[in-house]
Amino acid sequence: MFGKEPENQELDSRQTSIIAQGCKFDGKIEARGTLRVEGEFKGDIGTPESLVIGKTGVVHATVRVKNAIIGGQLFGNMTAENKIELQSGSHVEGDIKTKRLVIDEGVFFEGNCSMGSGERKTPPPASRPATEVKPEAVEVKK
Repeated sequence: MFGKEPENQELDSRQTSIIAQGCKFDGKIEARGTLRVEGEFKGDIGTPESLVIGKTGVVHATVRVKNAIIGGQLFGNMTAENKIELQSGSHVEGDIKTKRLVIDEGVFFEGNCSMGSGERKTPPPASRPATEVKPEAVEVKK
């Protein structure tokens, strides 16, 4: 009855695991499908298809996912295989690495961002010093 899995049950990548508002969880999560956090989580999150941190969600973790949508608070480093979306009102402190990044207006982000595969198409010029990115050069989605 409890603790037993049906023998012919297939894992569905569309399943959703939820840490609801008011819940606190410390530990390590390796989920399939989507993980939605509306409560508080501390620890490590590994390889869900998607991570959604809702407006009330607070996550203190090292995160490795395929896609992420952040509407609440994230404290820790995140690696997303495909895409990270930082929604308006979200608060992120930590380094992020992803292929695609969407940042809405009204996001707080403190950390470093690395995009792409990690390989440069052309080497940087050796004679020119690195330049600082000006806030005017960052595109903000409205």
